[in-house]
Amino acid sequence: MKLSILIPAYNEQDTIREVLARVRAVELEGFDEKEIIVVDDCSTDRTPELLTQEQATYGDLRIFRHAQNQGKGAAIRTALAHASGDVMLVQDADLEYDPRDYPTLLQPILEGRTQAVYGSRFLGGPRRTMFFWHMVGNKLFTLVANILYDTILSDVETCYKVFTRKVADQIQIKSPRWGFDPEITGKILKRGYRIYEVPISYAGREYYEGKKITWRDAFVVLWTLLKYRLVD
Repeated sequence: MKLSILIPAYNEQDTIREVLARVRAVELEGFDEKEIIVVDDCSTDRTPELLTQEQATYGDLRIFRHAQNQGKGAAIRTALAHASGDVMLVQDADLEYDPRDYPTLLQPILEGRTQAVYGSRFLGGPRRTMFFWHMVGNKLFTLVANILYDTILSDVETCYKVFTRKVADQIQIKSPRWGFDPEITGKILKRGYRIYEVPISYAGREYYEGKKITWRDAFVVLWTLLKYRLVD
């Protein structure tokens, strides 16, 4: 089997090389091949330069660049269009999520228990304390998703979303920015797939370290959850 690791990146010069190093260091059972796809969403710092250096050094890295900044959802859409793996795994370009959790994330798919796995920050894994209002917002989004889609998720906004090629081929991502998480969640559930959750570690970063999501994005998330319950 082949694993495609999808990494959207925007102005991550301080972390991108370390993230790639951690991804490469993970030993994966059940996969004989993996590809790392990074979509540079029109970064204005040294991220493009560093990615070029990484690509020249390692043969497992594929880079795609947006001419204009479009957002996380658009970057993942571009990555999916070029991914050739049997399983897709979304990895942020910061250091909030630890690739050492890959075996835990992939095990339910390898065992044939599910077609989609989410890594939850609220199932008892080690974590750096989060912003209180971010946690409240995430709990609200998750509650709304559970009500609308009749499920019991604990972390709809997690970065770690893993799904098979079968799922990817049935979903067309339209939300360009922070609407990606609620859109893909809604579309997976509407197609009859039950999402398997596993505990992950989490080291949330501060705004001065590059954290980008703000309270304004909450309206996008809530609207997206409602919209894709009614339409597809």
